[in-house]
Amino acid sequence: MTLTSLPGPSRDEVQAHRGASAIAPENTIAAFRAAAEAGAKWVELDVAFSADNRLIVIHDDSVDRTSSGKGSLGALTQSEIGALDGGAWFDPRFAGERIPTLAETIAALGEFGLSANVEIKQHAHHKSLDQLVRAVQADISKRSADTRIMISSFDAQCLKAMHQLEPDLEMAMLWVQAPEDWEQQLAAIPATTIHMHYKAVSIGLLEHVRERGIKVRVWTCNDPMQLVSFWHAGLTGVITDDPAVFLG
Repeated sequence: MTLTSLPGPSRDEVQAHRGASAIAPENTIAAFRAAAEAGAKWVELDVAFSADNRLIVIHDDSVDRTSSGKGSLGALTQSEIGALDGGAWFDPRFAGERIPTLAETIAALGEFGLSANVEIKQHAHHKSLDQLVRAVQADISKRSADTRIMISSFDAQCLKAMHQLEPDLEMAMLWVQAPEDWEQQLAAIPATTIHMHYKAVSIGLLEHVRERGIKVRVWTCNDPMQLVSFWHAGLTGVITDDPAVFLG
């Protein structure tokens, strides 16, 4: 049996985790470009506020791991973050790659023909949930007509607030594994999707949620063989560092 003959996700259900982060520095324009070149239609990306309340595309609450600089997001302005090298840590070939703003990223996604799963991060320095979600709404409203958006978060209140602003967008609740009261928690948002760690997914859960019209995508799986048994049970999609391994 060849890889291409195995069950798997549709092309529209492969999301590049922080861009194609296996081959380019995560959450950079280079990583999103690489995802598009690999044939992905969707990227997953993380957003959080800088000290001056600008939305930055970055996973951590500091720049230490993914840049040439040091410091927490709550202590650095967007201008200071933008001046850092966000690529050399990954590979010298990416030296000079910047940590982008959400606005810059939305514009680039339009150029690359990509849609985005925007994960909203809640960090300790964030002062106002309303300010955060309204800033996200303002930036995603500038997307091209072909760029679709879904919102995900580990914070149910964040999804609830975002749903009130953008009721037509898909909301995805992030869990390492689904809690026993997952159905009640989703209904309270309301959300129609679960994003969970791939090692926590089970056929029983998938069959149960499928009966209720709930989608399940798993993160962050980079080996198609590990998901083969789940597609027929109702797994919707995968979030992966290397979209090429699922796209063939």
